[in-house]
Amino acid sequence: MKVLPTYNNGIDRGEVHEILRNDRRRATVEVLRAKLGSVSLRNLSEAIAEREAGESPPPRKVRQSVYNSLHQTHLPKLDERGVIEYDRDRKTVQLEEGARHVYVHMEVVNEYGITWADYYRSLGVLALMTVVAAGLGTPFLSSIEPMFIASVFLALFALSTARQLWVNRWLYLRALLPDE
Repeated sequence: MKVLPTYNNGIDRGEVHEILRNDRRRATVEVLRAKLGSVSLRNLSEAIAEREAGESPPPRKVRQSVYNSLHQTHLPKLDERGVIEYDRDRKTVQLEEGARHVYVHMEVVNEYGITWADYYRSLGVLALMTVVAAGLGTPFLSSIEPMFIASVFLALFALSTARQLWVNRWLYLRALLPDE
């Protein structure tokens, strides 16, 4: 029997794929990822129901279906695996450390269909080619100082990094919050 590698919190890759196989579990991680702290089950189910129905507010039947399936099946499964913390009494949900291991597999591409690695590599190659072309006296680019071009690309790298950090802000901000 093949043993799958596990992450620090004990989630193996097979479990990650089992978690991601369901649309509502994926949507749960995505919605919670955009929030800092806990979210009520009602608000979470409303957000997921809006996605599924494609309308706001979503139909009552869709909201109820999402609420019930999250409460009875999906949230307990995610809680058991350390991806979220689900307080059944308070009906609140928040991401746990294990969510990072799940989200890595979800974020193969950004919202534009490319990976961040491909984006940064392409931006770097474009920057290098543009600076070299300006240095070699290519028409139009030769009239722009290569240092200015490099500075513009450096600013683009900084803005891109800030955007990527913003998208992943809960990972960093959550670490700063004291445990309750």
